[in-house]
Amino acid sequence: MTPTKLPTLVGTTAIGPAVVPLIAVVIFINYVDRGNLATAAPLMKDELGLSSTQIGVLLSAFFWSYVPAQILAGWLAERINPYRTLALGLALWSIATALSGVATGFAMLIGLRLLLGLGESAAFPCSSKLLAQHLPSHRLGGANGLIGVGMALGPTLGTFGGGLLIAQIGWRSVFILFGLCSLLWLVPWYAATRSVSDQINVQSVDTGPSLAEIMKRREVWGASLGQFCGNYAFYFVISWLPLYLVKARGLSVEHMAELGGLIYLVYAISSITVGRLSDRWIRSGASDNRVRKTLIIVGHLMMAASLIVTAVGDIRVSVIGLMVAGVAFGFNTPTLYAIGQTLAGPQVTGRWMGIQNCVANVAGIVGPVITGFVVDRTGQYYWAFIIAAAIAAIGIIGWGFMITTVAPLNWHSRATGRGALLTDPA
Repeated sequence: MTPTKLPTLVGTTAIGPAVVPLIAVVIFINYVDRGNLATAAPLMKDELGLSSTQIGVLLSAFFWSYVPAQILAGWLAERINPYRTLALGLALWSIATALSGVATGFAMLIGLRLLLGLGESAAFPCSSKLLAQHLPSHRLGGANGLIGVGMALGPTLGTFGGGLLIAQIGWRSVFILFGLCSLLWLVPWYAATRSVSDQINVQSVDTGPSLAEIMKRREVWGASLGQFCGNYAFYFVISWLPLYLVKARGLSVEHMAELGGLIYLVYAISSITVGRLSDRWIRSGASDNRVRKTLIIVGHLMMAASLIVTAVGDIRVSVIGLMVAGVAFGFNTPTLYAIGQTLAGPQVTGRWMGIQNCVANVAGIVGPVITGFVVDRTGQYYWAFIIAAAIAAIGIIGWGFMITTVAPLNWHSRATGRGALLTDPA
């Protein structure tokens, strides 16, 4: 039976010029708020009497709710409204951040980290849904690169600015300040999206594949494995860099903040540069498959090599290795989201990215705990870096072999017995 061909949903609704920058800003806020704990960890560890294993559990607890809630967020993005779902998520995680400033112990911090993860789960399914719905393939790299800038500058502010503020006014005041300031994003978001938000619900529940049908595709598991491996390395750095630089390398909190901020700044520059260059490469005639696979595989190889160098080198070599890791993260970020958005197509991206992010962010659950355990058992970070490097290299299997071709998939609705091509590859 020949499938009924539907027009692509890209461009079916207007997107204001402020929407993509505001999405980048909300991702920036997302990473500032989730990264506060890692920056404050050296002081919180002493004040609250926490072990390295307990710090690892707290860093992991965020993902206990963040991971399963990805599926719910992807469903809400497609069935209700990605604009409003994103706004509700930000409100929830901002409140959790502010309340962390009055936490009195380990148990309370765990509860607030769970609430933070639930709110932040809305960020990537909603943002990917909006980009896939409104932008053509040759603009996805730049848009995702801008989001990568938000991902990088969030830890930059959290590590550099947050670190300096913590040294001056204490970690409790910084949590409260950042949580309340995050809520201000809702004002421009509402102003920029209130008109299109009411017109976004253009899909019906029977025109696309079910969640089970999406999960039968090998490509979604390849992307999930690849992102999991990249996330393990990224979360290892973002979660443990402050403690590593202070406890293992003997830097002061102020020097740690400066160096950590510089690493994330390198990541931001790499992300926006790679994203724009990938768009230009596609416009020049290269296929999505060639561009995306080349960049993502190079990124994983750079990640693995840089973490090994950091593990075996002295302080100067380690700093160089961490800088190269920042460049590698910039190769990965705009590319991995563009791959998922391209494969899924505009109608399915919310649920696809919900699955991909759900699996990939299991790295955030197991990674910090494994690292904390390894550091407690060995008294050093060497093996933690080696493990992260090995996992980063394994990601090449997902991107390079499990995904045969980076191109829009044809989705067929088995439930209704009616085929529907959701994207137009031409």
